[in-house]
Amino acid sequence: MSGKKRPKVCIPGQRLCLSSRINVAGAGTYEENGYIYSKLLGTAELLIDKNIKTLTVRGIKEQSIVPAPGDIVTAMVTQVNQRFCKCTMKCIGDVILSRSYRGILRKEDVRATEKDRVEMYKSFRPGDIILARVLPMTEAHIYSLSTAENELGVVLAHSEEGVSLVPISWTEMQCPKTLVKEFRKVAKVVPEKDAMGHADK
Repeated sequence: MSGKKRPKVCIPGQRLCLSSRINVAGAGTYEENGYIYSKLLGTAELLIDKNIKTLTVRGIKEQSIVPAPGDIVTAMVTQVNQRFCKCTMKCIGDVILSRSYRGILRKEDVRATEKDRVEMYKSFRPGDIILARVLPMTEAHIYSLSTAENELGVVLAHSEEGVSLVPISWTEMQCPKTLVKEFRKVAKVVPEKDAMGHADK
């Protein structure tokens, strides 16, 4: 009997679930090192047919909304210096933006504590995908962002080898291929049911 799980928003390179004879990669996904990853910015769906679970990702209809103070956004880091990093916002909550909005994350808004000890180069790198909260605007057309909450920060980053880094602490991520550790302001990902219906470990 066929069935569907509730779709969830995912981003390119995001690990979705383990790959196996039962769990197979479908359209919009690819398999690597025993896991299934998303190729697209869109929604993941699990199709179940005769005990075979096929994971697919398809683009979702874009909606014209704008970031507002208090919103949680998904953003890509584009530039980092000693005082701040620049970002482009891709999603607000689960909604993919129809256009990108610029954001700036200042050193004092990276962490809730020990703000004077924050080093931007040890918190973010260009290309990182982060979760951040939108702060009230102080400049026209530029949104101020904050990661000063445990659940906010880097959620997806790649090593020089192009491999997705694995969080190992609040401040470090590690390349599973080379075992090289890199500093980041790591987001505490709240456990949720993954595409297979099991909590991520």
